Amino acid sequence: MTQVTENASLRRADRAAGPVRRRFNWPDRIGYAAFLALLLYGLAHTYWAFGGDGFPFGADDANPEYSAFEHVGRAQLAPWLAAGFLLSAGVALLLALPGRRRIPTPVLLGATGLSAAAVFCTLADFRILGNLAYVFMLRFGAINWTVINQVFAVVSVGLMVTSAIAYQRRTSGACTSCGRTDSGAGWTSPEAAARWGRKAVYTAVVVPLLYASTRWAWALGYPLGISDKLWEEGKQDHLWIFGAALATMGALGSLLTLGLVQRWGEIFPRWMVGLRGKRVPPALAIVPAAFVSVMVTIAGVMYIRLLFQGSFDNPKDDWGATVPEMVWPVWGVALAAATLAYYFRRRGVCKRCARG
Repeated sequence: MTQVTENASLRRADRAAGPVRRRFNWPDRIGYAAFLALLLYGLAHTYWAFGGDGFPFGADDANPEYSAFEHVGRAQLAPWLAAGFLLSAGVALLLALPGRRRIPTPVLLGATGLSAAAVFCTLADFRILGNLAYVFMLRFGAINWTVINQVFAVVSVGLMVTSAIAYQRRTSGACTSCGRTDSGAGWTSPEAAARWGRKAVYTAVVVPLLYASTRWAWALGYPLGISDKLWEEGKQDHLWIFGAALATMGALGSLLTLGLVQRWGEIFPRWMVGLRGKRVPPALAIVPAAFVSVMVTIAGVMYIRLLFQGSFDNPKDDWGATVPEMVWPVWGVALAAATLAYYFRRRGVCKRCARG
């Protein structure tokens, strides 16, 4: 009876969508994109496992001190990564195929979560953000080969996660485009999202300001949370000035997060000549906020991992150089929640199911 009810719900949604249904529908295609990306990357690691040149991770990393597999060579690591990406490709294909699979939904969703966690917590690190600066400076030759592979891995599992969301919606009878059901919006309603989204926004603003406060203190001559040795080394290289400048940019960016709950995040303010009074496209806020939430979470997890790996020489005396970064996953999760709440508030009537 459950399957019959789900099929009836999908038919009603399709009838409501009318001719719009014939347009490109991302939930029907994203799984195949994830499958193709993961398959290609799994085959690349198979090539490296058999001795091919260019393996980017572990001991072959350009900066192995940042890697979770610093002392693991290609012969040991590449076969495991090949198996992992090929198995993930198989899961992505199961998620993409129409209808229910014999494999229980929790198993497929759990496998997706494990794949994403493995990439975000072991392969990817803060160098993605660092190399992004080279892109803006048009210094493409300075981009690290390992980071290129990190980006490909992150995008691949990101597509897989998106496919899992579409699969869960499809098998639960929800609209595959917006996720709405006939049972009501609940916590995803604009009113509810405004309440919990506001808390998430304030959290996403406070955490980066705590990080910036240590960098500002160093630039003003106060060695907050660092040893005298590290303090003197930083002064000689003018690191504290550069650190304060970067922290200020991060703090200003965090203040932009307030736009997710303020009116100027929905309507361009008066001082923006040519745009004032016009509606802010939701994607203009959602895309960069979602990107930053993923990047700062990855960077924060990396610092936590390095602590457990024993990579820091003097973690107790130099806590100011590491602990603020370890709180970044809180920042990333809060920013992701704030972005999701903004999306729930700004989305209109679904073109596929006409709900909303």
